[in-house]
Amino acid sequence: MLRQIRQSAGKSREEAAGWLEITVQTLSKVELGRQAIKGPHVRLLCQLYGTDAGTMDNMLRLAQEANQRGWWTSYRDTVPEWFRQFVGFECDASTLWEYQAEFVPGLLQTPAYAEAITRAARPDIGDTELARVVQVRRERQEQFNAGDPAELNAFLNEAILRRVVGSAETMREQLDHLSAASKWDHVSLRVVPFSAGAHAAMAASFVLMQFPEEEAPAFAYLENDRGAVYQEDPGDVERYTVMIEQLDGLAASADDSRVMLDKAARSQQA
Repeated sequence: MLRQIRQSAGKSREEAAGWLEITVQTLSKVELGRQAIKGPHVRLLCQLYGTDAGTMDNMLRLAQEANQRGWWTSYRDTVPEWFRQFVGFECDASTLWEYQAEFVPGLLQTPAYAEAITRAARPDIGDTELARVVQVRRERQEQFNAGDPAELNAFLNEAILRRVVGSAETMREQLDHLSAASKWDHVSLRVVPFSAGAHAAMAASFVLMQFPEEEAPAFAYLENDRGAVYQEDPGDVERYTVMIEQLDGLAASADDSRVMLDKAARSQQA
């Protein structure tokens, strides 16, 4: 919201950052919700932007409640804090590049596939919690695809197409869904075939994220079952950017990837 108010006021990030005597990078993090902002800074920004008292009061309230905002609030018992933060960034992003080595990206998973993956990763999970995990994933997808969605560029290791998750029916449904999603205007889905050989991204799955007004990706996100790591150092971001460029050269074309998906789906016929 701070970014929208600044833009409506016709102020640049440089002007706002200079007014607060902070760096442009810090202001960018504040506007994206990646760094907290204190009340006095909110007041100063509202003064610069010429906002009325009602808007200022609203901004102060939102700053205090920043950690409780978002559609995922009702799932706080299911979604860990580190992932809530990522989902918030996901909603604000303009472009995502994702490489997945083992699983279908969460934004493209069917409910049955999501359930099977969760059961495999957490054998002791109860039915009630499992249902909530799957529901969170569905709502996350709906929120991401609503309105003017970010551009998603997904690269999938061919192994994802071959490994049977859940059942043949589950996999067939999932592969059909991927084939359909690959035709969406905001989705680019390409398969990295086994024939591509070894490449730098084999070390780990990751998401590279870029935001409006940013000239380059802001960070690379790496996740495991215990938490997540944000690689924000410019050198690290550049390294993952190079990986994406390499994947772009190794992956099958969008049309050929769709052929691979359809062929893999047919192989799951009972």
